[in-house]
Order: sequence, then structure tokens, then C-alpha cells
Amino acid sequence: MNAGRTGFTTGTCAAAAAKAATMILCGAPAPPEVDIGLPDGRRVSLPLEGATSDKDTATAVVRKDAGDDPDVTDGCLVTASVAWDSSGKLVFIAGDGVGTVTRPGLSIPPGEPAINPTPRRMIQEAVREVTDRGVAVTVSIPGGKELAEKTFNPRLGIANGLSILGTSGIVRPFSTGALRDALKCALSVATACGIKSPVFVPGRIGEKAAHKHFQLTPEQLVEVGNEWGFVLDEAAKIDFNKLLVLGHPGKLAKLARGQWDTHSARSSSAVQWVASLAGQLLGRALPETRTVEGIFRQLAPTDRKKLADVLSARIGNSVKRRLQNKLSVATVLVDMRGEILGLDGDISEWR
Repeated sequence: MNAGRTGFTTGTCAAAAAKAATMILCGAPAPPEVDIGLPDGRRVSLPLEGATSDKDTATAVVRKDAGDDPDVTDGCLVTASVAWDSSGKLVFIAGDGVGTVTRPGLSIPPGEPAINPTPRRMIQEAVREVTDRGVAVTVSIPGGKELAEKTFNPRLGIANGLSILGTSGIVRPFSTGALRDALKCALSVATACGIKSPVFVPGRIGEKAAHKHFQLTPEQLVEVGNEWGFVLDEAAKIDFNKLLVLGHPGKLAKLARGQWDTHSARSSSAVQWVASLAGQLLGRALPETRTVEGIFRQLAPTDRKKLADVLSARIGNSVKRRLQNKLSVATVLVDMRGEILGLDGDISEWR
């Protein structure tokens, strides 16, 4: 089976741009492409999109190619501007579109440009292949501030732009690695901010409903997506006291069935199972519907709450087992409008 075409991380692009800019600063002509090392020892060549210079600075640009991965930064320009620095060290500066860390818990301390450790190392090694002098490297991604709104960055405390990422230098298409790294970061931020009672939601419906019905800090809320097994296993390693699982039953009902990756391609629809549960509880068969939302909509308010409460309890019990009963769990189910359908457990912690 073809795994798809690989690409390069923003860190690899930044390292290539920084090396090319440093070569130009040292008096060499702009190269058509630049050769750099990857963390595993391999070397790759990336084409230069453009370059400029004056007597004090030099700038080089690399266009990111993410291969077949649906990366939000695919096709973006990654720019590195370099200037001599009297400190004798390599100094990182966040340019336009590159974020700044504002909260503890990430691998880079607050106040620093959001350039992760591996890209920093790659950039430093690339520059040091050219010169041992002190160099200030400003990394920019034009339009990055707007693109960052489509990523986990704002909720992780990375302000005003994207983070420069990458652990291997290579982007592998459709891998879950980047998402899991982001989720680990979210849990680390929560821990560093002293959160003891996080709230896990599948996506935007759950996020909006959580803020509507509960008093939460930004660090408390973790958008899990489909990675429930991974996130719950990570949460079990952390000293949390309580967990609130909140979201639409179309996704969360899958957890009651032990389906911990809730992506539609890797799990079965919950419609038949929820319809069967409703029939057992209410003592009658329900008209057919294609969605879990449709099941709840056709019920009277008392029946709707009865089904949602029982379903919430089953989801909560399944989550507790996955967590090995290491913390208490409350569950809240909401409809597509964010209104509460039913719940299980003590939710006073989040009121």
C-alpha cells in the first residue's frame, strides 16, 4: 500500500532558510538549493524560493512542501533573516507569523519564540556549518498569525503565530503523531498551570457548550478529537483528581462500546446501538433515523433525559475503566445546539 509522498517540517524549512541566509551574510551568492542535516543523520536539499541582502542582514525563503499530508502550513513561505550578534551565540527571534510562548508547561519557556527544541537544534547545526560567529536568526511565516487560529496554538498559550515544529524533520502523510504531540502539550500546559479537574471534549460543539454551561480556564479544556484512548492513557499518568467528559452523544457513545478511536473510518456508527438502548429503556421501538441527534429529537423531554442520563453513566463507567479508576469521572451530553441532554456524576467542581 502506498503510504503517500513525504514532505518537510517547518523546522527543516527554517533550518535550510537560516543556512542559506548565513551563507549570503558571509558573502557567498544565494544558492539555488541548500543542503542540511536531519536529526537521524540523513541530509536533504531544499530549493530556495528567494533571497535578499544588505550590508547588515541577509534573508532567505523556503516554501514548505508537506508532501501528501493535509498540513495547514503546506505551501507557506518560511523565511529566515540573519544578522551578526555580539553575544557570540545563536539567538532566536520570532518574526511575523511565528508565535511566542505565553504559558508554562511547553518545552520552551514563556517569553521565548515558539521554535521547538529539535528545530532549534537543526537551525543551530545548519548555521554552524557556515560560521562560528554569533548570529541572530529571525524566523517568519507570512500569514502565520491567521493560520495559527486553525491549530491548537491559541489554547496552548502560543500567541500571535505558528510554532516551528518537527521531531524528525520529515512530514509523513496522515500520521497521528503531530496531533498526539499537540495533545501531550495541552496536558503539560494544564499540569503546569495547576489544573486538577480538566474537561475533555471531542470538538467545537463540546468546546462551546463547555464554556456556555461551566466556569473554565483556557488551560482546563482539552479538545481530544478522536484520540480518546491516547489522551485517557496519558491522563492516567498525571495527578488529576476529576475529569469531565462533555460532548455530543454521536461521538461519545462510541466510548461506552470501547471504541477509543472515534474517527468514522476506524469506528462504527453509534446510531443502531443508541437506538437499541433507547428501545430497551422506553419499552418501544423508535422510528428509524440516520443520526443519534435524530434519536434524541424524536423523544419527549422526560424520555430524552432518561436516555441521556443512562448513556452518560455508561460512557463514564467505560472511561473510568480505561483510567483504571485513578480519578472520578463526570459525563455531560449535549445536543448539536450545545444544550444539555443529560449527565452522570458530580459536576459541581466545574460550576
